Amino acid sequence: MTFTFRPVEPRDLTRICSFAGSVEELYFFFPAATWPLTAEQLQDAIDQRSDSTVIEQAGQAVGFANFYQWEQHGTCTIGNVIVDPQARGTGVAAALIRHMIGIAQHKHQAREITLSCFNSNVAGLLLYPKLGFTPYAIEERANKQGERVALVHLRYAKA
Repeated sequence: MTFTFRPVEPRDLTRICSFAGSVEELYFFFPAATWPLTAEQLQDAIDQRSDSTVIEQAGQAVGFANFYQWEQHGTCTIGNVIVDPQARGTGVAAALIRHMIGIAQHKHQAREITLSCFNSNVAGLLLYPKLGFTPYAIEERANKQGERVALVHLRYAKA
């Protein structure tokens, strides 16, 4: 598969919003958002984050991620990771996370790269260790229905 990466553009927002097909998927992607996700909510998040990136395949946006924490020579934390449902299972997420690791290392000279994943996001929990992330903490949270969930924090182990 051939992917290209570029900064997010206003024309991408509606498409990215459509990737979250349920309240639960939106919670994985953007816990602070309210259903249904709007371009305005997404733009507000982008405005407070760094390196909002789109992955494209055949000229179409198929994934999105950014950093919600970024420090020169410090920690970069990857967030807002989502992939088009039609492209899931095709390597998009892995390519996107690898690209974000590269931005953290080369642009920000990050000493540490982290991300977090909810316990019911099985796809994420299975993917991130394959990319070199290891769990280091678990935080109790409540989802939108008030149910207890676990947020698993993972750290990238540089090879």
